[in-house]
Amino acid sequence: MSARTRVKFCGITRAEDARSAIALGVDAIGLVFVPGSKRCVDLAQAREVMSAVSPLVSVIGLFMDAATADVAAVLDALPLDALQFHGRESAEFCRQFKRPYVKALAMGDGVDVAHAASGYAGARGVLLDAHRSGEQGGSGLSFDWSLIPPALAERIILAGGLTPENVAAAITQVRPYAVDVSSGIESAPGIKCPRRMQLFMNEVERASAEQGRG
Repeated sequence: MSARTRVKFCGITRAEDARSAIALGVDAIGLVFVPGSKRCVDLAQAREVMSAVSPLVSVIGLFMDAATADVAAVLDALPLDALQFHGRESAEFCRQFKRPYVKALAMGDGVDVAHAASGYAGARGVLLDAHRSGEQGGSGLSFDWSLIPPALAERIILAGGLTPENVAAAITQVRPYAVDVSSGIESAPGIKCPRRMQLFMNEVERASAEQGRG
């Protein structure tokens, strides 16, 4: 049987939501450091959330077209495990912090995934979201999964409109390394719903098991 598809719950703003996520077995949580985002956390909130994180669960900081100094200031204050860049950042910009990083690609632009991903060969993974360049993720919108080259599946973190209702279909079609969800498990922006978190994980487990049997 193949391993379960990895799961990241993004846009965590409360320690209780982090504890619930970890109890369900998520592999990573995401903290948003994008001013103007409904899920943006300050350093104090981030510390509180991180205090609830168990060993071996990764904490990923999300930035979007931030200044180098702003990213560095967060890294000086918080022991983030990895970075996620959601804007127009170059590979050189992403590498300078000497942390594992994930680069998000804006599928709303009709991007050539293989070509765009090749420009970030040093990334730990490539996250595909439904937004357009200059827009934030977490919109709840999805995109055409058939645009994803099967050969890239092991590098792909699939995001964009995932919910408990469609994540199994996404895993079956794309076979991504990981899935990333934010608005699809919320009762309000930044407030995670325990029931929807549980349902999401149940569907990931089911789809992964069926994929392994296949």
